[in-house]
Amino acid sequence: MTPPPGASVSRGRTRFAVRSPKAEGMCLCLFEHGRERQVPMHRQGDGWWLAELPEDLTGAHYSYRASGEWAPEKGLWFDHAKLLVDPHAVELDRRFTQHPSLTVHGADTSGLVPRAVVPGKLAAVRRRKPCFTPGGLIYELNVRAFTMRHPDVPPHLRGTVAALAEPAVIAHLKALHVSAVELMPIVAWIDERHLPPLGLTNGWGYNPVAPMALDPGLSPGGVAELRKTVEALHKAGIGVILDIVLNHTGESDIYGGVICLRGLDNAAYAHDPDGALINDTGCGNTLDFANPSVRQIALDTLRHFVRHCGVDGFRFDLAPVLARGPGFDPAAPIFAEIAADPLLTDRVLIAEPWDIGPGGYQLGNFPPNWLEWNDRYRDDIRRFWRGDAGIGLLATRIAGSSDIFGHGNNRSVNFLAAHDGFTLADTVAYEHRHNQANGEDNRDGHQVNFSWNHGAEGPSDDPAILAARKADLKAMLDTLMASTGTIMLTAGDEFGRTQHGNNNAYCQDNEITWLDWEGRDRELEAHAFALAAWRARRAAWFRRFPGQGEWRHPDGRPMEVADWDNPASAGFTFASTDPQRPYAVTLDRQERRVTLGDS
Repeated sequence: MTPPPGASVSRGRTRFAVRSPKAEGMCLCLFEHGRERQVPMHRQGDGWWLAELPEDLTGAHYSYRASGEWAPEKGLWFDHAKLLVDPHAVELDRRFTQHPSLTVHGADTSGLVPRAVVPGKLAAVRRRKPCFTPGGLIYELNVRAFTMRHPDVPPHLRGTVAALAEPAVIAHLKALHVSAVELMPIVAWIDERHLPPLGLTNGWGYNPVAPMALDPGLSPGGVAELRKTVEALHKAGIGVILDIVLNHTGESDIYGGVICLRGLDNAAYAHDPDGALINDTGCGNTLDFANPSVRQIALDTLRHFVRHCGVDGFRFDLAPVLARGPGFDPAAPIFAEIAADPLLTDRVLIAEPWDIGPGGYQLGNFPPNWLEWNDRYRDDIRRFWRGDAGIGLLATRIAGSSDIFGHGNNRSVNFLAAHDGFTLADTVAYEHRHNQANGEDNRDGHQVNFSWNHGAEGPSDDPAILAARKADLKAMLDTLMASTGTIMLTAGDEFGRTQHGNNNAYCQDNEITWLDWEGRDRELEAHAFALAAWRARRAAWFRRFPGQGEWRHPDGRPMEVADWDNPASAGFTFASTDPQRPYAVTLDRQERRVTLGDS
């Protein structure tokens, strides 16, 4: 019988279980008053190692050390000098620190690697349906950057999960009629190796080590802090979706550290037949979802955040990896396993439907109950307002991208900008990326952004340029609000946030990414609030495009084939004649204007 993984306390005894099929020895490391006590563990079938102590160790700090052969060329990375984090840890005593010793055989890392904290009995959250409205507004935010400069959040809470429960934050979310916040990764991560020498840190979190251990900097109160914040947001009618990274870990490629899975079970990572690590993520290593043990860790992670924190769903970073074995399979086991799990079957599931591996672009190919980020929407809406896409493509996108998702209840998550790429305001102010601060000679980040600058690159004091930029921002926000499907805004885009042309600001944990609440564009914000209120009252209408309606030229006459085919056509009016959804939208590129109303 497979033991429950991780650390658990029951009836005054504490049990530890960790899987390492090829280790020759394993010891539990307990830390108290700066001293380490090593306790031998015993092998029990199928690669599991166990230790049971006759005491309640709730709150104790622990790690593992594995012994065996050091032969990286054979996928064996056993080094007793390396402190290893429990893959099932839920809390850590400190943040991860990148250091060369993590990669050096024989170099002891006990003073460097975080220790897991033995959890007490974690309270189970009362079971409830997800707090989420299909067709509503998802609000993507970076927990730290969102409140670091918020004047109405107490200084000691800024940058933490707890800050999201503050009245001023909830008031803003409600004014924007947010259906659910989507939190960028809050699981503990490690900086990429090249960042510390540059004096930079990863501020996004897409480089985790153990998948369910909350980052102590973002959630110093651990699981209880996240649970309380979820409760506060639910009370306000706002759901919580976690952006979760299950495609790779921060152990990186063969030059990366031995911190967790690599030192326990390197088979968690996908390898070519010749033994080389597969890199379908761009991070040097890819978790192997053909391996049942990997899927088990993933499922345990999802269950933990639902059962103990009450989250409403998940956005899966580079989601095709979940269905690789090694190629993408739309009938991959993980989909059925999630669907069959009583805790997970009704959660909001959102795929980022691409990775960089062979056949990695899988937009439209996830299960019918999954939503999907639609980058085609982003690009085509930008291209229309920039002037190099026609109205036929625009109509397809605002009608729900039936060329991708078919007809019926829509699965598209429509967005104009996300954490990755230009902000919405920078889309109309920069033609080129400006990533010099990232230390890679401006080579990183997307080169093609479908952006335009109205005649000046970056900041301008020309009133005409500023007015033109503002008009385009409003027009794109209006377009988003009129589109069929669920919509997403990245925090601050509703009031003109800028990253000064940096379109890959993952390593800028500073004022480049911290939202400027004092300097926000309040007139644009008010426009966004009004739009969101209009949309929220009609959210159910946008789950499916009306089957009845009229397409007209902006001057009011019926659209003809020549109008659709003419690249110079400025726009159109769509008026729904469905009595259950009587709305109309007019888009006019020449006038830089969108009008929403009742038909």
